[in-house]
Amino acid sequence: MTETGLSRSQPVPRTLALELARVTERAAVAAARLRGKGDEKAADQAAVDAMRAELAGLPISGTVVIGEGERDEAPMLFIGEKLGSGEGPEVDIAVDPLEGTTLCAKDMPGAIAVMALAQRGSLLAAPDVYMQKIAIGPGYPSGLVDLDVSPMQNIRALARAKGCPTDQITALILDRPRHAALIAEVREAGASVRLITDGDVAGIIFTASPEETGVDIYLGTGAAPEGVLAAAAMRCMGGQMQGRLILDTSERRRRAQEMGIRDFDRKYELTDLAGGDVIVAATGVTDGSLLKGVRFRQDRIQTETLVFRSEAGTIRRIVGEHRRDFGRP
Repeated sequence: MTETGLSRSQPVPRTLALELARVTERAAVAAARLRGKGDEKAADQAAVDAMRAELAGLPISGTVVIGEGERDEAPMLFIGEKLGSGEGPEVDIAVDPLEGTTLCAKDMPGAIAVMALAQRGSLLAAPDVYMQKIAIGPGYPSGLVDLDVSPMQNIRALARAKGCPTDQITALILDRPRHAALIAEVREAGASVRLITDGDVAGIIFTASPEETGVDIYLGTGAAPEGVLAAAAMRCMGGQMQGRLILDTSERRRRAQEMGIRDFDRKYELTDLAGGDVIVAATGVTDGSLLKGVRFRQDRIQTETLVFRSEAGTIRRIVGEHRRDFGRP
């Protein structure tokens, strides 16, 4: 979505929800065949190839706005690429064929295949830069947390709204050296910190169901494309999210400007990141708190997928059974 406000097309047909599930299932299975092999690039490429092959047959006229690379910088699923049969609705496509490449390569928990479809012009076309992010689940007053106030203020505001002391708040943060001061301030506020090594799309989704996940708030800086994908899921699940692109070099500002971004300091609200009608699908690659990983049985393959749709607010958990050759080229 450009900052000038591009008009949106008709809602995404709900029949595409199951089609999306098949796309992420195929990518997840392809990546899972390389689970624990220690080759991040090979696992990611397998997921990319599988996702692209499945997307090619979808009855859509799609444009990738969040992809594996910016235009001409990736062999497949690059930003600006056209996908689908060309005979269906015009849609924005956001993909992360394998979120958590390291997790998959090391067979660690939390790797997923995830993608979103949205009305044309609904998703922020974000360059591959960092984004400052904050997210909480549904049921709180609008504007309760804000990127423009300190982490301590946000923790205290959330605790007041939840009706609990700050020591009952858990913040999820990517375990990165850049977050050392953030982690210290959150702990100084009395909250607990849960660190993750990768996978901040799933991490933000966790905030939408704190009773199940134990995560109340997401804080920190991660990749901007994953921020848009997470926002698409939050549109379907409820909750609040803000993001701000970190455009701290002339090269990053140039790339952002080429993608239609004019205000380099803008604070994006949830609907700025992902507006309109959105469908999101995510399939587990390795076992995690959000989804079970791919299971290779003697004669079948089992997958677990979540499908979210913003217009109806529905969330479906799908257990799929597939033939042993599913996901192969």
